[in-house]
Amino acid sequence: MRVKFWGVRGSTPTPQAENLRYGGNTSCVEVRLDDALYIFDCGTGFRSLGQQLQYEANGKPVLAHIFVSHFHWDHIQGIPFFGPLYDSAENRFIFHCSNRTRSLERVMEEQMASPYFPVDLTEMKARRDFYDLEEGRVPLGEDVTVRTMQLNHPQGCMGFRLDTKQGVVVYATDNEPGNVIFDKNVRKLAEGADLLIYDAQYLPEEYEAHKRGWGHSHWREAINVVMESGAKELILFHHDPDHDDALIDKVVREARNYYPRVRAAAEGMDLRV
Repeated sequence: MRVKFWGVRGSTPTPQAENLRYGGNTSCVEVRLDDALYIFDCGTGFRSLGQQLQYEANGKPVLAHIFVSHFHWDHIQGIPFFGPLYDSAENRFIFHCSNRTRSLERVMEEQMASPYFPVDLTEMKARRDFYDLEEGRVPLGEDVTVRTMQLNHPQGCMGFRLDTKQGVVVYATDNEPGNVIFDKNVRKLAEGADLLIYDAQYLPEEYEAHKRGWGHSHWREAINVVMESGAKELILFHHDPDHDDALIDKVVREARNYYPRVRAAAEGMDLRV
């Protein structure tokens, strides 16, 4: 199993010199399992992933399952710029998300409606299928299952666990600690995972001072989750727009004092599970 990061930033893109090592694009993670492709979130990193898929396909059809955690801008703003959606009717993208607030298809229509975008969904030639997710398990093929659970975030957010014979990856971004039910949810989701990708937007002191109720976690809680769930490796994700490379380096050093297998997500980081 291969896991590659195309966007790791939270809230808004940050194309600044001091962020070049970790990157400024918003949330998008690719998981490849043999010939199957799974994509988690469609932030601005989704555009670069699309370019790579177009290059690799060389005219052949592209098929992917796409899991959208929620509809805040930093998780959907790459959709209108994802080239394979426009290329060919042979391309197929299967979108999975919770429709508690509204459907993803409607969100896409509204996102690209006048006066916000110059073209609408009719320009997209690719086949698009939409599936509503509730908490539970979704079989995706032989020996591949996605488990979903709700996280603690304004307007809701869904966490995903990809279970396969080759390994287990958990994508749990945009989650605020402190609610008993959601704290249990994220630990159940992460239980025994090979790789836990988890929200660490704030510093603990930032969170305590003025970020409570904003729907995000911090690196110290990320350590709690990985240790209490028995997950093997922690990837700190959804970096704050005001956290530059030097600060993220410092966070990783401090986090490793508590748990050795910690990394911060960086654009282009390519892991084998």
